[in-house]
Amino acid sequence: MDPRHLELLRRLDELGSVTAVARATYRTPSAISQQLKQATRELGHTLVDPEGRGLKLTSAGRLLAAGGKDVASAISRVQADWEDYLGDPSGEVRIAGLPSALAYLVPSALRQLRETSPRITLRTVDVDLAEHEFAGLTSDVDIVIAHSLISERPAGTEGLSIECLATEPIDVAVANAHPLASRDQLRPKDLVDAQWIGVPHGFPFATILSSIEHVTGRELEVTQRIRDNRLIEAIVASSDQVALLPRFTTPKDAGLTLLPLTGIATTRWVVAVMAPDTAERAAVKRVLDALRRDA
Repeated sequence: MDPRHLELLRRLDELGSVTAVARATYRTPSAISQQLKQATRELGHTLVDPEGRGLKLTSAGRLLAAGGKDVASAISRVQADWEDYLGDPSGEVRIAGLPSALAYLVPSALRQLRETSPRITLRTVDVDLAEHEFAGLTSDVDIVIAHSLISERPAGTEGLSIECLATEPIDVAVANAHPLASRDQLRPKDLVDAQWIGVPHGFPFATILSSIEHVTGRELEVTQRIRDNRLIEAIVASSDQVALLPRFTTPKDAGLTLLPLTGIATTRWVVAVMAPDTAERAAVKRVLDALRRDA
């Protein structure tokens, strides 16, 4: 049994299409299809069936894909043991994640790694996605920094490894001159008449707005939906509109007052999402230790 076939079926199970596997492995779809045919001939069982314009794994294919995950995890564990034996984890670790969490976690991690693990190189890409979309990045990078206000496991990450790195309160942001700025804290009913700057639907902060609507029975006026926190900060600081911003990474000199919101859940989990085999690498474990704050 060729382990390369198991790895291919694992990838197809995780990524869902020949095109996605080809893109992730820097090959052509034709080369992937040829390997699938070769695996079918060698193993003597049908591994994929047509489904629409794509392919789906058969029961035999799914069994072997699960075996491929076990093989990948075992190889990663052996590699981790070897790196531990050598005593100095090294190599490149690729990170992708939401900018506000990266700004909070990565600078201190880089300082720590320079001192303790200089042979590890971090490559960082910032992305801002809906909660359920972060899991798809695990085929392209080693660690995905995601967040959720619902649970420690973001939506769509079933079957992936999760490590909590930090928790962070999400506050209501108002301009320093706003009538609410003198308050110590706010309740949902204090905000039902405000004009809001929200985030796109599906982004975790949107769940707080939904919770305010639920407990007050009022529909909030969301005038615009913006991804970028820096733009939100600039608009809030120069207007009477309000928004939700993370407490630890919002600049202190942005002309804003951050106010705790009571009565509903407003704390987000910031987590690392990884493929199970990737999580076994010694270099990845060392990076996770450097990223982790008091969660």
